[in-house]
Amino acid sequence: MTDSIASPSAAGSAVLGPVTVGRDDPRYEDLAVRHSNARWRSEPEHFVLVSSTEQVVEAVGAAVRAGRRVAVRSGGHCYENFVSEGNAPVVIDLAELNAIGYDEERGAFVIEAGAALLDVYRRLFFGWGVTIPGGSCGTVAVGGHVCGGGYGAHSRQFGLTVDYLEAVEVVVADADGSVRAVVGTRDPADPHHDLWWAHTGGGGGNFGVVTRYWFRDPAAAPGTAPERLLPAPPHTVLHSQVIWPWEGMDKESLRRIVRNHGAWHERHSDPDSPYAGLYGGLVLFGREAGEDPGPAVISFAQIDGTTADARELLQGYVDAIAEGVGARPMVLPFTESPWMALTVKYSRLQETTGQRLKIKAAELRRRYPDHQVDTIHDWLTAADPGRGQVTVSFQSYGGKIREVAPEATAVVHRDSVNKVLFYSTWEDPELDKTALEHLRHFYRAVYAETGGVPVPDETHNGAFVNFPDSDLADPAWNTSDTPWYELYYGANYPRLQRTKAAWDPRDVFWHSLSVRPAR
Repeated sequence: MTDSIASPSAAGSAVLGPVTVGRDDPRYEDLAVRHSNARWRSEPEHFVLVSSTEQVVEAVGAAVRAGRRVAVRSGGHCYENFVSEGNAPVVIDLAELNAIGYDEERGAFVIEAGAALLDVYRRLFFGWGVTIPGGSCGTVAVGGHVCGGGYGAHSRQFGLTVDYLEAVEVVVADADGSVRAVVGTRDPADPHHDLWWAHTGGGGGNFGVVTRYWFRDPAAAPGTAPERLLPAPPHTVLHSQVIWPWEGMDKESLRRIVRNHGAWHERHSDPDSPYAGLYGGLVLFGREAGEDPGPAVISFAQIDGTTADARELLQGYVDAIAEGVGARPMVLPFTESPWMALTVKYSRLQETTGQRLKIKAAELRRRYPDHQVDTIHDWLTAADPGRGQVTVSFQSYGGKIREVAPEATAVVHRDSVNKVLFYSTWEDPELDKTALEHLRHFYRAVYAETGGVPVPDETHNGAFVNFPDSDLADPAWNTSDTPWYELYYGANYPRLQRTKAAWDPRDVFWHSLSVRPAR
């Protein structure tokens, strides 16, 4: 199928846009600061607000004909400044391109790129009793989230979001400057199949403007009822929380907690594990100055509460993380919540709008060796008033994610057991330089043996492109022989380069970590 079907948002008469907002427009300021990271501000000559695929084609076509760079924004949650960098004169804002529904013609759920995850979860759940295994921050839009892989608390149980991607609609610019909308599908016989494949983990802003995604279980037979085309979330979720204060939290205790967490995931990350439905996180906090240094470690987990052995499995996890730890924790009672209520709660907790932040990430095939954990301890306890609020977060991986071969989608890190986020937030712009430098030096110290970055080996496994970090492409912070694109894409990068050359031959869509076209 070469051209797209009509956008569902284009039906009827009350269609927004395209709306062009210039610098003298009172709406400009609101659009300029519509980023989850307060460090970023977009100041193009104008924004273009769109609500249909046809309007995106028109906006991109006008920019290409004028020889002007165009940047694209869906939810505004990119951790790097891909929208504003390079002073793009035109920013296409997809927030109003947000329809969610069931496409009977394709037999799949259709979600437009500007739809926020919480809206997606609500519509799919209350409409059909299904979901996609995406992230927990509800204001993230699917536009950039899905094309980077789409990972969340249910991915161990159901797989990645892209494992359910049936088709993707992309507005592309051809070599002659013409602009059109193209649909690429999962079908290997589709001449646009590589375009679909590139959007199953190839990152955002690389090949064109994503306008719509279609989702369905690839194992579902034609004619399957919509209620069975995507995973059904648990009716209830049983969740736990264990908190260790800084009092009594010495280096050995922290080492033991992280060791236990990593060892548990090494043992229980196979797709057929009885724990495949459990998602567990471990958050290590920087010690704050003053009489109340805050918590040192929080271990949390959740599991499908409707299974007969849910409480026993969750208790086994809690006990495994705390085994042999000298510091005494506060163990909260298990709580059972309706799935949607818990999803809304976590969405609010994940919201970062108004904060200045920096994230650096890594993948682990095995737990950190003790000396790296000791380095983490030293940096979390270092007295540095300009560092911001620093955390290191371990997130469960594995389970059903491992059922898909690394070459079947663009997500290459199928054998990881944990994702790790090195995270710093602050509010005062005066701390930008010191907070960034602290986190950068912290991360480099953890990976001092491999040039400051998580070079893939038996333990480490590169990084995840949905947590982009431009430092990986900076020789000042990556002194290894492994370039940034191998950390993100591994052996899949050459195919992404060929796809880039085929579908964006003029390199219209680029940013500091964009796929470089094959020569």
